Amino acid sequence: MPSTSLNGHEIHFAEAGSGPPVVMVHGTLQDQRYWAPQMAPLAAAGFRPLALSLRHFWPEQWDGVGDDFTIAQHMEDTAAFIRGLNAGPVRLIGHSRGGHIAFRLAAAYPELLHQLVLAEPGGELDETLGGEPASGKQAGVFAQAAGMIRAGQLEEGLSFFADYTGGAGAWGRRPEPRRQVARDNARTLLGQVNENRKPYGLAAVRQVVTPTLLVGGALTQPQFNVILAAMEQHLPNGAGRVTIPRATHSMSLENPADFNAAVLGFFSKG
Repeated sequence: MPSTSLNGHEIHFAEAGSGPPVVMVHGTLQDQRYWAPQMAPLAAAGFRPLALSLRHFWPEQWDGVGDDFTIAQHMEDTAAFIRGLNAGPVRLIGHSRGGHIAFRLAAAYPELLHQLVLAEPGGELDETLGGEPASGKQAGVFAQAAGMIRAGQLEEGLSFFADYTGGAGAWGRRPEPRRQVARDNARTLLGQVNENRKPYGLAAVRQVVTPTLLVGGALTQPQFNVILAAMEQHLPNGAGRVTIPRATHSMSLENPADFNAAVLGFFSKG
């Protein structure tokens, strides 16, 4: 498994192909393995997909101690990875929490990106985008799930979090290999409680000038559609938006054929 040192930390990744790079950033309780259904199709289409395992995620075995598990740190690590490719502006795909990281990177470092895909970016909206003032609902979910994991109630904590992102009973519906990936990354939820994830605001959305595709699942939870709608309305250069049928929040896993077709169709325009 290849790795590289970024900002003083060893970061592992998977790669395939030899064309223009496509950097992919996973979400909560995931790692580079999340993007397995995208690796071969992107490589076959002439790209070089690179799937990161962010700082403290599998294969690293983190104890949950430290202050470097933040949105800002993961964003800076991803930016450093892109710079280290020495390939010019890249295509970037982020899912869920990884979509939040990709969004922040696009706002901070537009020169690093050629195209951007945001697959149900996680977070909340502030009042400038119609959100509730300091609702804290998401942070409360993180804290409750993390508390269960800290107390040794691993399956209960993971099930509670899965219900928030995938709907009631989501944990039980997931195949065992997918549940094992979450177990492998369970202690990252301890860091996520204090990750300093800011809500999306109108000013930040207007900073994202990279051509962007917004992707959602047809069966997803309502909170994700609210974010996609706000971004679709306010991204300054407009944004394409596609809905993946027969899929919830993890649409790139649940319906990879349609997800890959949508992404490749978007890439063909750039």
